[in-house]
Amino acid sequence: MLKYDILGLGEINIENIVFDYNGTIAEDGELIEGVGELLLELKNYCNVYILTADTYGTVREKCRQLGIVVKTFPVEKASDYKKEMVINLGAEKTICIGNGFNDIEMFKTARLSIAVISREGCSGKLLAHADVVVHSIKDAVDILLNANRLKATLRE
Repeated sequence: MLKYDILGLGEINIENIVFDYNGTIAEDGELIEGVGELLLELKNYCNVYILTADTYGTVREKCRQLGIVVKTFPVEKASDYKKEMVINLGAEKTICIGNGFNDIEMFKTARLSIAVISREGCSGKLLAHADVVVHSIKDAVDILLNANRLKATLRE
């Protein structure tokens, strides 16, 4: 479990981290270099999930060695599926990380949300629903593993 005590937000206990795949932890269907190691590090603290419409059809192959739960779904139901997954996991104990328009509903539902602006870009509309915005997936994981960074970003 990840625990944070943030002035103005109180104590936050996180059991689950939900990642979007394409544009967040992968570029053009390929895991970004070094992301596998970051996800394995997070597994020491939380349950890690990857949610995707799997545009390139590569997610299961690319993530097989990580031992992480991968959930795929139809493109036209992406937003609803992601939101429902966060609710089923327990929204108050879940952080979500993404970059796309179809991540908005899960961002509005989860306890904390991190938008990643990387090489594939980020939906401008998503930014309005993010608690934190970072430039890379490495930055997103680093801020989660360093409680003081998250405190400094989110405190009143």
